[in-house]
Amino acid sequence: MATSLVQVRVDEKLKAEVSEIYENFGIDLPTAIRIFFKKTVSVKGLPFDLRNSDNTDTDSRKKVYETARKVIQENNVPEMSLEEINAEIDAARSEKSNS
Repeated sequence: MATSLVQVRVDEKLKAEVSEIYENFGIDLPTAIRIFFKKTVSVKGLPFDLRNSDNTDTDSRKKVYETARKVIQENNVPEMSLEEINAEIDAARSEKSNS
């Protein structure tokens, strides 16, 4: 599968806040963005609203994560394997170092 590097400029504070939220769900920012992209394609629009009003409630975070995962699976959005994720990271790093 050919991959493409997507770069987005955002405010540092926003990136830190968003990264912390996704880390609470056990995913990193690039994985969250890929999930968002795949779901957007699947529903042909804005995908879903993933919020957790109580950031200290681990069970609630897990429930939201599992719900999002179930929706993705029900819509036949293939998940990336660890090898595919690592290959994408390696390719991005290689491309960055060659620039």
